[in-house]
Amino acid sequence: MSEDRVKLAPGFWSSLRLIGISPQEVARHARLSLTVINDPVVTTAQYYAIWQAYAELVGDTATAIVKLATAFETAQYPPAALATFHARDFRDALMRMSRYKQMCPPESLCLHQEGEHVVVELGWQQAIEPGPPVLVGITLAYLLELGRRGTGRPLKAHSVELVHDIGNSKVLEDFFGCSVRVGASDNRLTLYGSDLDRPFVSYNEELLDILTPTLDRHLDEHQSRGKLSNKVKWILSRCLSRGRIDIQTVAKELGMSDRTLQRRLTEEGANFKQLLVQTRHEQALSYLADPSLEIKEIAFLVGYEDQNSFYRAFRSWEGETPANWRLVQEHWRSSLVTE
Repeated sequence: MSEDRVKLAPGFWSSLRLIGISPQEVARHARLSLTVINDPVVTTAQYYAIWQAYAELVGDTATAIVKLATAFETAQYPPAALATFHARDFRDALMRMSRYKQMCPPESLCLHQEGEHVVVELGWQQAIEPGPPVLVGITLAYLLELGRRGTGRPLKAHSVELVHDIGNSKVLEDFFGCSVRVGASDNRLTLYGSDLDRPFVSYNEELLDILTPTLDRHLDEHQSRGKLSNKVKWILSRCLSRGRIDIQTVAKELGMSDRTLQRRLTEEGANFKQLLVQTRHEQALSYLADPSLEIKEIAFLVGYEDQNSFYRAFRSWEGETPANWRLVQEHWRSSLVTE
């Protein structure tokens, strides 16, 4: 699937009908063809438009979030969500959700421990605009609802932080059972660590034994195509000639904070400085293969302010000057032609 294709959960439209919202009306309000209701995948722009239209038809974003989060039928869960619902405990469910969400853009989830609490941070997988507030809210609300359904207990969150206003905050506070703060730097759901160790009454080991190998295989295939470090390098390759580029610039393009980007790169065994050097190196070799480009032009194109800095960096990569490297490559290509 391409970077700009998003899967709609099979139960999305039927859940709208359960709460009295017409799928056709949502499509019309989003200014989309009615055929979108039967499309298994949509573009990111269409996906956002559908969510925004739903919120506007309900009238209040917070109410729209709570209505849909509580109405979605477990039987309609796709395989990845089923694997979370039938997990061993709430912690296992969230770990699976964070892991398998990588296959379902545009949202991404990152979990980390902060003292006695576990924080779930929502970001965006691609270098695109963040989604509408209703999508942020429904994603976080669904995670708590998953814990409630799985454990059979009325769990409460410790806190909820949101970047944008999300309507009637009292409605959300009643649902989450905690304070909801807007205007935060990141969208975060903070849970009690003790709740994450609660076993799921819906635990199904046999079903997990069937689902997990297939989901893991699909995830491995997806990750090989779409690692975050590859996206960072792609953004860097576009921005190098602009001059100085930092992690904040790249994080903004990816729709996440620089702290989240640093953490997720670390999880992949990479870091920003390393990726910047790799991108410069790869781009330099590519440009040197073009005889029409002068060395000083290449230095600028890969983000060096002066030619000497580029020479020093290139010597550390290849053990010789850019000019000598180019000459060796030209001789090698010439020998291939004459053979």
